Amino acid sequence: MGRIFGTDGARGVAGRDLTIRLAADIGRAAAMVVGRNVERKPRILIGKDTRISSDMLESAVAAGLCSVGADAVLVGVVPTPAVAYLVRRYGMDAGIMLSASHNPYEYNGIKIFGPQGFKLRDEEEAAIEEIILDGVTEIPSLSGGDLGRVERLENAHTDYVAHLAATVPGGLSGMRIAVDCANGSASATAAELFAQLGAEAVILCDQPNGVNINEGCGSTHLEGLSQFVREHGLAGGVAFDGDADRCLAVDENGDPVDGDQLLAIFGTALREEGRLKGDCIVATVMSNLGFFTFARENGFATDTTRVGDRYVLESMVKNGYSLGGEQSGHIIFLDHMTTGDGQLSAIQLLSVMKKTGKPLSELKNQMKKFPQTMVNVLATPSMKAEWGSCEAVQAVIAGYEHTLGGRGRILVRPSGTEPLIRVMVEGEDLSAIREAAQAIANAIKENVK
Repeated sequence: MGRIFGTDGARGVAGRDLTIRLAADIGRAAAMVVGRNVERKPRILIGKDTRISSDMLESAVAAGLCSVGADAVLVGVVPTPAVAYLVRRYGMDAGIMLSASHNPYEYNGIKIFGPQGFKLRDEEEAAIEEIILDGVTEIPSLSGGDLGRVERLENAHTDYVAHLAATVPGGLSGMRIAVDCANGSASATAAELFAQLGAEAVILCDQPNGVNINEGCGSTHLEGLSQFVREHGLAGGVAFDGDADRCLAVDENGDPVDGDQLLAIFGTALREEGRLKGDCIVATVMSNLGFFTFARENGFATDTTRVGDRYVLESMVKNGYSLGGEQSGHIIFLDHMTTGDGQLSAIQLLSVMKKTGKPLSELKNQMKKFPQTMVNVLATPSMKAEWGSCEAVQAVIAGYEHTLGGRGRILVRPSGTEPLIRVMVEGEDLSAIREAAQAIANAIKENVK
């Protein structure tokens, strides 16, 4: 992780960590970095989610861009993948998304995409940090006609929706489902998308008020969606996070379907259609052991990356793969989109259900999950840096690895987006893995400061 940027952009409590000054500085520095190879004024697109702080940060970032001679093109509330798509569609030099994804409303973040719709490379983010924190490049003081302008595009989201709808040429007529928008970015696009495809979709949690994003809804809170699907006899439900770059689902019984199970469903469907390049699915170290067992038993190759959809994408681009994702619901269909897209995942899932005629419960059960538990430890930056070298912590981990043997695994990692160290343990015995996870978490709390 960088000094400002984590695994998914810059993020923090808006107004306290992510201040107006920092947002403007990121805008200025980003324009300088992406503008190095542009002979005219850079044009940079800005999208946002529904948080109360997004308007404030949008103004700050736009001011920063304009102050160094870049034009800011505002597209309003859109999903993160819409920014990635529209940057390429409109020939922009970069795109900036203001969102903290699944985090509570008081958080916000800044994600930056390059002209091809991919998140900036680590070295490009480092160059932005060097301008802001080290002053390696003098920030110009412009005036008059050298300043940038602000332009608003009111209906850009319709181009994005049309692109998504085109990926399901057969439509989704006859599909009765529920769609949870998390009171976030999908509130601006989901109703139009599912209507274009002919699905009978009940749109839920699409009334954002600035502070209800992700609140008891969306991909981090599936309980309400599960109950709704059961009570109304629907074929299933899909849920997005605040910026709609991830999707989780529930089947017709209201039981959850996670990202690993979605990857198994999509991998099977794409291979049957001859569209799974390399017969390979890219996953992360957080994927369930059951996913890797499924892949091995069904003849799929897998490539395992660090946690973060940027690393999944890096492998896909480097090796020419077409499908990858995370257990959390970031699924990348590289033939259609340059980043994870929750709504794309949702309509592709419904398309598989319609084509096969199989209920979602049957589709998901082709992959058997191992029990898995997670304990989060509140952590300072120094704790994140030092836990791995703490002998007491490593001794506890080694002891439980010996106990689990080949019947489970332990993964401890600092979060790239939150002040947490995550302790994940999985194996055959639920009580044993719970004991192990809590013991390791306690060891971190007691021995790492």
